[in-house]
Amino acid sequence: MSTVNFEEIKTKFINADLDEKIHIYTTTEGLSVSEFKELLRYYPIQHLSKLEKALG
Repeated sequence: MSTVNFEEIKTKFINADLDEKIHIYTTTEGLSVSEFKELLRYYPIQHLSKLEKALG
């Protein structure tokens, strides 16, 4: 089992465009609830419905 480098994922997430942010958020495995919450701090809140739709 590989370890997840959260800081690397967070940096990629912060620098990503909206579609890439959604992809990273919906396909990354192994993060804790608090790490997912931290990523949401860097997600544009006005596009939250797109992320919710992607999460299904």
